[in-house]
Amino acid sequence: MRKTIIAGNWKLNKTCKEAVELVTELNREVSQVTEVDIVVCPVFTALRDVSDVLVDSNVKLGAQNLYWEDAGAFTGEVSAPLIKDAGAQYVIIGHSERRQYFGETDATINKKIKAALAQGLTPIVCVGELLEERESGDTEKVITEQFKGSLAGYSADDVKRMVIAYEPVWAIGTGKTATPDQAQEVHKLIRQLLADGFGQETADVVRIQYGGSAKPENITELIQQPDIDGALVGGASLKSDSFAQMIKNCIAVAK
Repeated sequence: MRKTIIAGNWKLNKTCKEAVELVTELNREVSQVTEVDIVVCPVFTALRDVSDVLVDSNVKLGAQNLYWEDAGAFTGEVSAPLIKDAGAQYVIIGHSERRQYFGETDATINKKIKAALAQGLTPIVCVGELLEERESGDTEKVITEQFKGSLAGYSADDVKRMVIAYEPVWAIGTGKTATPDQAQEVHKLIRQLLADGFGQETADVVRIQYGGSAKPENITELIQQPDIDGALVGGASLKSDSFAQMIKNCIAVAK
């Protein structure tokens, strides 16, 4: 039985003060939750402040990105040891916005996953297709290429330490959401890719999140699908009440 995981990706939002206020409110609302794994991913500058609030909390901390080298002459980058030192336990890798705006490739994502695992961080590895790729019937091809390229060279034991996030890029921040059937179709594909590449046991335990305008109104129907194990949440994670409601809706399904 895979435990539902809900992660909030705050993107480029919230000052340190605002981040502390948000996570303090969230902590109050979900402090007793054990049925769902909860992760918040603030900007780098707020990681330590948020970590301090989350001491002994069931809410875990994640970063939104990392660089694949631990240290050196890489101005502007943040490494796995640094985000771990700031209190992070998870890290988002290969988000569609990183691919789209910052030139990330399957090869660089592959190196970032290695750096995260080496520090004991749990990578949330993102894959997803653009609108034109879906409309041209290339969804399966794109997801398969991203999956295989990002995870090339990893063992089943490595992959069991990861979370996969399916992000239909056409549904991120657009208000559009993949229907539960559309989302399930791709999650099922990813589950099969896990089985083919790393064995059925791995496929059975690795959690796959949906990320694409997930919100309280649609989360229940999404996670009722057999291969959807949670959500990577954008805008709805920026308000404690909406994020907490999503978590509570997931608990109702888990029960």
